Amino acid sequence: MTLVQMQPRAAHSDAHADLVHRTVDDAMEAAGPQVCDDMTVEVALAVMASARADHLLVCDEDGLCTGLITHAQLTTVRDSAAYTDRTRLRDVLGDRGPFTSPTTTMAEADHATRYRRVTALPVVDERGSALGVLALSH
Repeated sequence: MTLVQMQPRAAHSDAHADLVHRTVDDAMEAAGPQVCDDMTVEVALAVMASARADHLLVCDEDGLCTGLITHAQLTTVRDSAAYTDRTRLRDVLGDRGPFTSPTTTMAEADHATRYRRVTALPVVDERGSALGVLALSH
């Protein structure tokens, strides 16, 4: 009989395997506050403060997610010379996205957040409706 000694795998390997096999659905948080893209920046800041949230999911008139906006982004806009009290969230967000799907692997999502330099991504279904938020720490 031969004795086989098992060696525990390194933590780095476990973390990498976890990223490869886990999906966004396993790690996403509840969607949190959702607001319409015609809301003004000032009202959005008030909603964010009352909800004690770091971000808001922004949706269009059809209820489809158009993006995620952070408190830092809103205060930067509010403090800029181009700001007026009529500035709407749709004016701030510009193009739709970025988004992720619940079936995306965590490795892919981690790569996307690093590439786009964001700390959170809206998770949307195939129709574009918000399901949650994936917040990653870097």
